This record gives sequence, structure tokens and C-alpha cells, in this order.
Amino acid sequence: MKAAVVNALGVPPSYGDFRDPEPGDGETVVTVHAAPLSPIVKGLASGRHYASGKSGGFVPGVDGVGTDPAGRRVYFLFPKAPFGSMAERSLAMDSMVVPVPDALSDEQAAAIVTAGLASWIALSRRALLRKGDTVLVNGATGAAGGMAIQTARYFGASKVIAVGRDKVKLGRLDADVKIAFDEDADRSLRDHFDRGVDVVLDFVWGEPAVRVLQAATKDRGSRAGEPRLRFVQLGTVAGDEIPIRGDMLRSTGLELIGSVPVKELLAGAGELLAAAPAAGFRAPFKSLPLSAVTDAWNEEPDVRCLLLPNANA
Repeated sequence: MKAAVVNALGVPPSYGDFRDPEPGDGETVVTVHAAPLSPIVKGLASGRHYASGKSGGFVPGVDGVGTDPAGRRVYFLFPKAPFGSMAERSLAMDSMVVPVPDALSDEQAAAIVTAGLASWIALSRRALLRKGDTVLVNGATGAAGGMAIQTARYFGASKVIAVGRDKVKLGRLDADVKIAFDEDADRSLRDHFDRGVDVVLDFVWGEPAVRVLQAATKDRGSRAGEPRLRFVQLGTVAGDEIPIRGDMLRSTGLELIGSVPVKELLAGAGELLAAAPAAGFRAPFKSLPLSAVTDAWNEEPDVRCLLLPNANA
């Protein structure tokens, strides 16, 4: 079959031939129609992600949309190595597929889940968003950040604050408040934390997260205690590590929250897809044939590329 192949870690994949997957017990071969190129896919292929393998010789791609042997349209997550989603066929566990609604095209479904699953899980299972909460999205100008604004409104947020570096991209977002990281950002952030922020969805970490945390915690700490601030860490595109002072956590109400088990991710994907048609979720994407994988690897991350392995079939 034709596939994108990572021949060496840290080198963009090339388009070529790869052996066909053969299913074992509890496995199914999916004919792939749309495979998202997301930051985690690049991270795994670079060798820098904590879950990366030690060598090349695999097909990249952690999720996709396609059809199973019975002809049912499905979204699948974490295919069995080395058969990632960026190929004409991939190998998925039976327990790692959910149906795709008829109202969504293959490409819409793939784009919505790859951009929206992190925030859906964060708000429904980790931060447990309540109606009327205020949500701040750090890294709002990327595809995942844009979907986070939509999911926050879907779950009942009364105010959404978008934070990012690009003023032009911020201006296009449907957020109640837009804060660009410039010289005035720290003061603006502090003002909004003074008024009350309940949940932070952080897609970037690094220096931007430090500035948000400093604005949220500086000079805080009353004897009566501070309101809860659920800070959910979802991505590290701006850096893998940050300094955290002890007094950021003492009596400030700050709660640092991480990920969930894989089974929760798949359940969330099914819920997100089921809700998407009525909710009107939209995620920007650019569709390219799988043969363009090397060029797609260098596309801007705020618009997700979807590779179409069977576009000419």
C-alpha cells in the first residue's frame, strides 16, 4: 500500500510503499479517508515526544477517519504500530473506533476531533466546567485553541478570554476578551484574574504559561482561601518546562491538571462527534493528497492539514 513513511527520526516522512497491515484478534483494518497532521504526530516522528520510539521505519499518524470492513464510517484513535493513520490502510483495535455521524464529511469529522478533543475532555472530565464559568484559553490562535472557544461556549461558559501572540488571528476569534502577548498583556491578564477566572486551558506551556500563572497567583492568598482555578495543561509548543514557585500553589486556589486515560479520550471523541452537527462546530483545515506529506509537514500549525490517502481511489 501507499503510505507516508518515517525512515529516520527527525526527518519529514516520505511518500512510498509500506507493507499491508494484517489484523489479529480484536483488530480491524480501516481504509483511511482523512488523517490529521497534528503537533503530536510531528512530535512523535521527531523523536522528542516522551512516547516516541527509538528508530524510524513506521507510518505516522495517531488518528483518522475511514471505513471498516463492513463499510461503516468510523473515527479511530492510536492505531497499532507501525501502521499509523497516514496510509491507505491502518490497523486499529476494535475498542478504539467510534462511529462518525452521517451529517459530517470525513474531513470535517477528522478536523473537529483532532482540534477539539483536548478541550472537550478537559471541560467535560478534568475541569468539570459549570455553566456561568469564565474560561481563559492560552494559545487561542491555533486550531485547538479555536475549537476550545467553541467547546467552552457549548458547555456553558459565560465568558471566554482568548490569549495569543498574533493580534490579527486573535481578532478573528469569537471570544469575549482578546489579549495579545505584548507589553500590556500582564496588566490585562491580572485585571481579568482579579475579576475572576475559573478555568485555564493551556495549549502552549513555556513562557506564555509562566505569564498567565504569574498573573493568576501573584500577591494572592487570603486566610479565607482563594476561589478554585483549574489550570489544565494540554500542549507544550512553547516549551516543555517552566519554573513554578511554591507560593503559586499555597493558598491561591490553583489546581494544575493533566490528562486522562486513553479510554476516556475515545469516549470523548464519540461524544464530540455526536454533538458536532447540532452544535455547528467548525475547525479550519487544509486537505492535501497523501503524496504531499513532505510539504504538508511544514504547514503552519494554526490550520490543520488533513492528508487524504485514498483521494484518487
